[in-house]
Order: sequence, then C-alpha cells, then structure tokens
Amino acid sequence: MADEVNNNGNLEKSENSQGLTNQSAEPIRVFRIEVLHMIKEAQQQHGLRHGDYQRYRGYCSRRIRRLRKALKFPQGDKRHFKRRDVTFAELTGKRADERFIYIPLISAERAWSYAMQLKQEANTEPRKRFHLISKLRKACGYALQLQELCTLDIFDARTKLECEAYVAWMHGTLHFELQSWKTAGEHLKRAQVVYENLAKALPEDEQELYKAKVNEFTPNLRYCAYNISGGTMGGNMDDLLEMRAQGLLENLDALVNQTKSESSDGLQTIEWRGRKVTVRPEKVRLFLLSAQELDKSLEKTTKIDAKIELIERTLMDCKDAIQSVKDEIKQDPKLRSLTTGQPVSGVQYLLAYLSYIRLNRTLQRNLCLVEQAKANFDDPNQKSQIALDGKRVRSQDLARLYEIILQNVSEMQQILGMEDHTTYQCEIENLALTFKAFRCYYIALTLIDMKKWKEAVALYERASKYATEALKGPFCDNFKMLDDLEKLVITIDGCKFSAHAYSVLENDNYDDPIFTSKSQKSSKPLFERLSQYKEDQSLFTKNPNVFKLTPEMEAIPCKPLFFDLALNYVELPSLEEKLQAPDKKGISGFVKGFLGWGGNK
Repeated sequence: MADEVNNNGNLEKSENSQGLTNQSAEPIRVFRIEVLHMIKEAQQQHGLRHGDYQRYRGYCSRRIRRLRKALKFPQGDKRHFKRRDVTFAELTGKRADERFIYIPLISAERAWSYAMQLKQEANTEPRKRFHLISKLRKACGYALQLQELCTLDIFDARTKLECEAYVAWMHGTLHFELQSWKTAGEHLKRAQVVYENLAKALPEDEQELYKAKVNEFTPNLRYCAYNISGGTMGGNMDDLLEMRAQGLLENLDALVNQTKSESSDGLQTIEWRGRKVTVRPEKVRLFLLSAQELDKSLEKTTKIDAKIELIERTLMDCKDAIQSVKDEIKQDPKLRSLTTGQPVSGVQYLLAYLSYIRLNRTLQRNLCLVEQAKANFDDPNQKSQIALDGKRVRSQDLARLYEIILQNVSEMQQILGMEDHTTYQCEIENLALTFKAFRCYYIALTLIDMKKWKEAVALYERASKYATEALKGPFCDNFKMLDDLEKLVITIDGCKFSAHAYSVLENDNYDDPIFTSKSQKSSKPLFERLSQYKEDQSLFTKNPNVFKLTPEMEAIPCKPLFFDLALNYVELPSLEEKLQAPDKKGISGFVKGFLGWGGNK
C-alpha cells in the first residue's frame, strides 16, 4: 500500500521506484519553496513582532489543521489518532502538491515557538528547561524530515539550500541551549555560510532578508567562541560588553562579572583628584572595572540608541555600588555624620567619587539625547522630520534638555566632601556656564519664532557672554564641548545682528502709516485699518477679521430724574363752600326705607 512506511518514515524501495517510474512518463514539475521568506513573514504577522511566541504557536497549529483538511491528509478520524507523516508518495504521485512540504516546516516552527515560549517562562520556573529541550529536539526532527523530502529532483537548488540552512540553524539552537558550544558553533557557522552564499546569488531586492539573518548569528557565534576559549580576558571582554548592551543573553552579567573578578584583585585602590582611596566592597571593584571598559564600547558603537542603552546599564550598576558603600557607612557610627571643615574619610571620599561618576554618566546620557534631537533639528527638511517620540523637535525642546543638564551640573557642585575643592568647583562652574550659553541660545531661537526680536537680541547677548566666560575659564573637556562652544560663539554673532535688523525693520514699518510689515500680525479688524497696506493671511481663511458683528459696549448718559419740590410751598384755595352738608335723617326716614314705602322711586 502507498501509505505504509518503514521505521525511518520513508516508503519501501519497491514502492518508491514504482512511483518514480510512473512519474517519468509525465513532465516533471519543479517546486520552489522560499523557506526563510515564508517563515519570517508569518512570524512578523502573527506575534513575533512583539515577542508573543504563544500566539505564533497557535497560528502554526491552525495552519497545519487547515493544510491537512485541504489536502485530505488527516491523522485518523474523530475518535482515533493515527500518525501520518508526509512521504515521497505525496510529492511524486498523481496527487503531488507543493503544499505537502509545508506540513513538516510549520510543524517545526510550532515546536520551536513552543520552546521559545518555555524559555521565557523558565526564568521563574527552571524545571521548564527540560520541556524546552524536548520541544527543540522535536523541532529538529521535523526539520530533518523537511530536508529529506527536499532531496527530490522536483525541488530547485535554492529550496535545497534554504532547507539545509534551516536545519543547521535549528540544530545550532538546540545545542546552544544544551551548552554544547563547539557543536552549536559548527551548526550556526554552517547556516551562516549558506545564507551568505544565497544572499550573493540573489538579486539586490531579495538580499536584505538574508543579510539580516546572517547578522543574527553573529552574537551567538561570538558567545560560543567565548565559552570555547575558556572565558579569557582580552578582546572578548569588549564583545561581551557590547552584547550586554544589546540584551542578547540572559546570563551575560554573571559571565562579565566572572571575567572581571580575575583581574579585580589588582584594583585595590583608586586615585581621584590627587587622593588615593582603598576600594573594599566587591561590587564597587567590579563596577569600576566595567566603567573603565565603557568608553571603549562607546567608541565602537555608532548608533546613539545603543550608546544610551550602554550608559543606562552602567548607571544601574553604579546605583548598586553606591548603595553598597552607603551600607558600609551605616555600619560605622563614626562615618554617619560629616560636618563642614572636618576631613573626609576614605569611604566617604569613595562615595563622592561614585556619585561623581553617576552624575557624569547621567550628563553624558543627556548629551546623547541632545545629539539625537539636534540630528532632527538641524535637518534641512525639518518640517517633515519626526523625532523618535512622534513629535517634531523644536527649539524649546532643546532648551528643556539643557535645563535638565544644568540641574545635573548643580548636583555635581553639591557632592558631599567636594564643597571646598577649589579646582573642582571652578571646573564645574565653567561647565555650567557652557550649558547656560546653549540654553540661552535655544531660548532665543524660541523667541525668534514668536517674532520677539528685542528679547531675542538680549538673550543672544547673554549667551555670548556666557560662552566667552566659559572659554576663558578652566575648561573641562571631558565632554568634548570646546569645539561646539567656539562654533556657538560664531553662530550667535550672526544671529544677533539678524535679530537686531529685524527689530529695527519692525520699528520703521510700525511708524509708517501706509507701508507696514508683512509679517506683523494685528488684532484690529479690516475696517479700522483701511488706510494701511498689509498682507494679512487671516483674511483668506474661513473666519476673516473684517468687521466685528457685535459692537463693543460703550458708556452712555442715563435718563434724568425730575423731582417737583415747589409743590410743597404752593397755597391752594379752600373748597369748603362748594361742599354740600349731608342730609339729617330721623327715625321715620329709617322706617320708611326699611318697610319699602316712602322715599323716591
């Protein structure tokens, strides 16, 4: 029967040869399966863009079910399960369909995604690593089945190479988790070489995906080489620190500390500002070693985001080192209080040095943010340039960044134990003048946008004053601000004269009743300034300022009230003579009226 298979999942030789003989009579169809393109597209659309491996695993399960239903290739019925793997018969017979090859490929992806999901959960539940290894072995089994099926002549050379690279990558991932560094390195290197050759053979528009996949192998290969070499100190240290900034490996911090501990014994004392201090806490020694390597890593890194990530990780380590020194100070009652004029102890001086490093690296991080903002601010297409947070970079944004930097400089001046250090205070004060000059410059640009020319000229003058004083003082070039400061002085001179010219032009045009400045805005309606020529763009909008339909309220005189005071002094004639005396009626009159007779009718 065509459905019977041997233990290896292949058809018997007689049946296989019979299928090939029947196919020879028909024209051979050649299939092409772009494995990498297909799985990358599926991963990006179904969860892996956000690292959701569970969602991608569910998608793979649903797609396998749809494929088996469409190809009428179920595994048993509703009550009984009977495993059916894809064999040569489904690809070479009359019902040959390229979709059969998708079943082992998607099955391997499903097992791999389940393993990556377990890897995320293994951080809190270490027992899940055993399940992880089991799923990776299953994925490798499906990948080998895929490679075996692709050996047929119905698949082109590109499909065979992609399957070979996919199998090598899956086996490299398995041995990487098993910590078999040599075997993992061999498989990953094989996959990298295959993808490199594919990228060279393909057109330019298809090379980007394969080059990106080649770059994904680099960190794991370097990590395997590091473990094979025994974790020796040297060139691998820089690689580890750079990999740490990218967050590629979970246990990289432990390896970095293990590598540094070999040479930490030599770092027993540090010298800062002419004074040597003994370093006792182990965390502080390890941090100082990593701080020495940070500058080298920053020089190798070209992207600003990577530099910021490196500095932020160093700041986290610095925070732990400072806390360890503070804990040591709390244990000694003599070191808890430090008054002015009292000599600074060695531990307190070490705390001051660590605080200086923290503020110094924070200032360096903020300068990277300024550089990132300036890249968008100085672009000629600034109106269409959008910053990383989705907003346009404006001059007030840069002024706000320099305000934050000045706060950091102010904290550097207030470091405990350095208040009386004259040289240190002069350098920090000069550094503050430098950043004040930049802040005033960008505030002046903000005022220029608001057409406040006089205020802008005043701020340009102040920025020029700060910059000139900073250049004369003891300049601390740790942040390489000297060249930028000299360029700022030249820029301020040109901007200052330009703003002054606009200010004079505005005054002249304001005095002229006929010709006014085109850029000057007025709140008066059009009927009040008919004698003035002015191009007001607001007149072309839906709500032009032509006439105020509701007139303004004005004060008017109220209606007078008249009081007739003379009437009180007028003597009126007497009217008693004209009044008749009332009739006098007796009892008879009353009776007549009561009985109804008598009287006038």
